[in-house]
Amino acid sequence: MDFAFTPEQESLRHDVRSFLEQEIREGLWKPQCDAWIQGFDPAFTKRVAAHGWIGLTWPKEYGGHERSFVDRLIVTDEMLRYGAPAALHWFADRQIGGGILRYGNEEQRREFLPRIMRGELYVGLGMSEPEAGSDLASLSTKAEEQDDCFLVNGQKTWTSGGSYINYIDLFARTDFTALKHKGITEFLVPMDLPGISRVPMVDITGTEAWNDVFFDNVRVSKECVIGERNKGFYHVVEELAYERGGMERLMGNYPLYDGLRKFVAQTYKDGAPLSREPRVRTLMGELEVEFEVGRLLMYKAASVMDEGRPPTVEASTSKVFGTTFEQRLANVAMEILGPYGGLTSGSAHGVIDGLAVHSYLASKGYSLQAGSTEVLKGIIASRGLGLPS
Repeated sequence: MDFAFTPEQESLRHDVRSFLEQEIREGLWKPQCDAWIQGFDPAFTKRVAAHGWIGLTWPKEYGGHERSFVDRLIVTDEMLRYGAPAALHWFADRQIGGGILRYGNEEQRREFLPRIMRGELYVGLGMSEPEAGSDLASLSTKAEEQDDCFLVNGQKTWTSGGSYINYIDLFARTDFTALKHKGITEFLVPMDLPGISRVPMVDITGTEAWNDVFFDNVRVSKECVIGERNKGFYHVVEELAYERGGMERLMGNYPLYDGLRKFVAQTYKDGAPLSREPRVRTLMGELEVEFEVGRLLMYKAASVMDEGRPPTVEASTSKVFGTTFEQRLANVAMEILGPYGGLTSGSAHGVIDGLAVHSYLASKGYSLQAGSTEVLKGIIASRGLGLPS
């Protein structure tokens, strides 16, 4: 098998890498773990947009570049490698824009896609609820049709970037008599409408990356509906495939991984680097193999997208593998660093800029976000292997 990239793809990688290294040299931001979901920097997003790296795969008639999903994965690969603060445009670029292309009308495509590509429209995911996570069809937020709008009431939780977004990709129940999978509609809703309130959720790492979002008699225009009414659950299934198949499921903590490799090479014990200790060599060698396998799985999912079909099985496989790697990376870092691994950034005796403790605390949720490992294994078994559900 030839896994080489084309000269154009190598040039793209070089351009993105040079841009990010220059940004770091100028001190515009510091590499961080989970920056794709916790790094909110409007100026950075605007600079990325100026290079044309948002909406890379979208049609030229809307301002895109019609490049491949592998090309887009190269961009995100580098963004994650350098821990860049890309959270403001990540979700719109990864899945919301594609949903608008597939299910939205022409007016919505021409209004929203250029704004996303200019780095002006920040979208959060309005999917999960306190009683509806992996079983999203159980959601209870209601959108009741009025003469000129939908009246929305309910609560969303774990809304990504909720404190910073100006639109929410909202899924709400519009048919209250249909089977639960068949009565959900997708809306793209401005966050400045009366009746919407946000409550920040500070997670175990001390980061405000999510919100609870409440809807109290919010009047949502019918023009906000994306696609057919009551077909929203099928949109979710496809969007989640694109969400699960991204490199962020493997490389969200790459700054820690890179820092750990340097640490064991440069830290000496009894006159020899830690990397020569058998236990450390074994742990780091296993991580290296798992990381490379994970990257191949991610590029496989992107190749399936380039074939024009949702990577349902491939994304489920890569997500399970990737988040398992990320959790293992956090555990290995804590084992190698010992007591120093628990020190946060700024500590006088901290190592690797305190990234290990952040990764360790955050990693417990990786196998739940975007679908639990158990649910994804069910998808792999039923749709990939043909086993009975």
